[in-house]
Amino acid sequence: MRPILLRACVLTKTSSAFPAIGVAAAASKPPVSTTSPSSRQPFSVLNRPLPNYPGHVPLTYVERAGLAIGSGIMSFMNPYRGDLIAAFAEATSTPYFIPRLRDAMLRSPTGRRILRDRPRLTSTSLNLPYLRTLPPTSVGGTYVAWLDREHVTPDTRSPVRYIDDEECAYVMQRYRECHDFSHALTGLPVVREGEVALKAFEWANTGLPMTGLSMFSALTLKKGERRRFREVYLPWALRNGWRAQDTINVYWEEELESDVEELRTRLGIERPPDMREIRRREREERKRQKAQAEAETARPTATSA
Repeated sequence: MRPILLRACVLTKTSSAFPAIGVAAAASKPPVSTTSPSSRQPFSVLNRPLPNYPGHVPLTYVERAGLAIGSGIMSFMNPYRGDLIAAFAEATSTPYFIPRLRDAMLRSPTGRRILRDRPRLTSTSLNLPYLRTLPPTSVGGTYVAWLDREHVTPDTRSPVRYIDDEECAYVMQRYRECHDFSHALTGLPVVREGEVALKAFEWANTGLPMTGLSMFSALTLKKGERRRFREVYLPWALRNGWRAQDTINVYWEEELESDVEELRTRLGIERPPDMREIRRREREERKRQKAQAEAETARPTATSA
């Protein structure tokens, strides 16, 4: 836990340089005011400012706190409600965590290009039919094979609504749309156990509160799944999430033809044990034990007859 806190402290110190540039530039210009102080009204439910981007919903502090608490409780009770998880992520990521992730992108040449280009990851922009023609060992081939195996599409991510800063809103949107690439890169499935493991990895890598708090969903797993998460996937997630490069700075659109193993090595990510294969073997073992128990139960009956 200490390395993760240390990473947050380091990012906090370095990120302060970027706002300072804007402050210095603003200080060199004479102040311009188009509205007199007496005519300004405080932000309230009855006096909501105009949205900063399409779909934006400005919230008061009370509204943001209520959204965080309500969506957090409901998403814990029903982890398949993606809209609630998205709202919880947005309500808890400001004013500190999502700007810190944005600053991590600003420190990276690739991250700065992503912020400048603002690409979107959709089934149209990715050209899924083309990805199916790529070698299975490529990033694009691995990604589309994972989509087909898990029966998901890249078009299911909710748009960002509750983050005030437009650039930070894009960072959150980019994180959401990169989530499936993280799934494909690690091989983790979309079952609850796989989602909890990936959220633990993302928490160590991004520091977003929603990803860390999502680990409490491990309490809702079955006994064997909780043990496996505690002994196998949680240590893997924290170790790899901390040491890996910031995955938010991966320009996935430019890596589609790259070798997936080479990309894992470059990012510093080791693939965890195949969760689907482990679960399949466990199901087969349970079936075998059940059939054996039924056979042993039926044997005395047949003997007595």
